[in-house]
Amino acid sequence: ACRPLAAPARARYPARPRACRRVSLASSATQVDDGAPAAADAAGDADAAPRKLAKYEKPPRPPPHFLRPPDPPPTPETWQNMVLLIDKPKGWTSFDVVGKTRWLSRRMGSKKVGHCGTLDPNATGLLILCVGKATKMVDSFTGMDKVYTGTMKLGEGTPSQDCCEEVDERLPWEHVSDADLAAGAKAMEGDIKQIPPMFSAIKVKGERLYKAARRGETVERKERACTINSFEVWRDKDDSQLAHFRVDCSKGTYVRTLAHDLGRNLGTVAHLTELRRESIGEHGVEDAWTVESLFEACEPQVEAFVAAANAK
Repeated sequence: ACRPLAAPARARYPARPRACRRVSLASSATQVDDGAPAAADAAGDADAAPRKLAKYEKPPRPPPHFLRPPDPPPTPETWQNMVLLIDKPKGWTSFDVVGKTRWLSRRMGSKKVGHCGTLDPNATGLLILCVGKATKMVDSFTGMDKVYTGTMKLGEGTPSQDCCEEVDERLPWEHVSDADLAAGAKAMEGDIKQIPPMFSAIKVKGERLYKAARRGETVERKERACTINSFEVWRDKDDSQLAHFRVDCSKGTYVRTLAHDLGRNLGTVAHLTELRRESIGEHGVEDAWTVESLFEACEPQVEAFVAAANAK
């Protein structure tokens, strides 16, 4: 007798049901595949039992707690899913701030801390930290537009395009008028391309660019696209060689390269002397903690938590 054929794989392994429910993390409303609302209207059926998750459905991600000064987290559990706004001090790296915050969070039982966009050591301003489960939101903050203010010096250029390296180029700058500064900045608004500076953390062939720069080497870099939403520049009242600015830009913008390119476009050179990040998306530095104030507010809670854990 002929041997019966084996059943097709799809018969042995049933396909995913077409009507199974999905949850969109971008919205609190749950939808089914055919586009009809999955959740019952609470006002129409107040006694309805909580809906059970379907087999292929993930529970919605709980929103993090945004901790703002001056009060500490309301409960120890808050440390498991929290967002902090920090005003990074000058001279600190972004990882220095992460390390200090992780010292607190680990004692509260939360090991994960991540920042949402690096600031150079000489820069100050807003640094967003995600703690615990909130670290899954890092990419969403990183992709937001950012606003910076700062100061550039005309007529002097440096290898790093900021004040971290010694001046290695000088050109006349006196011909640049106030109108030239404003018009030059306006011309750089919109979608532009930048060549990243050699003193940056970008990897080329597996090596950070700044390592090659410190050896005196120059590596070929590809242009990177970014968007300048607005760029305003005005002369300092007391020192005409200095120009202050405010720029609203997209992710991936090198502000020091923006100052460098503006100088070149005006027939001279320029480098950053000051840089401050004012905001990321709708989050402003005015709502941020200093590192000192964060420790002053949270250390008593941390010490009480550790003492209670040791007493058990």
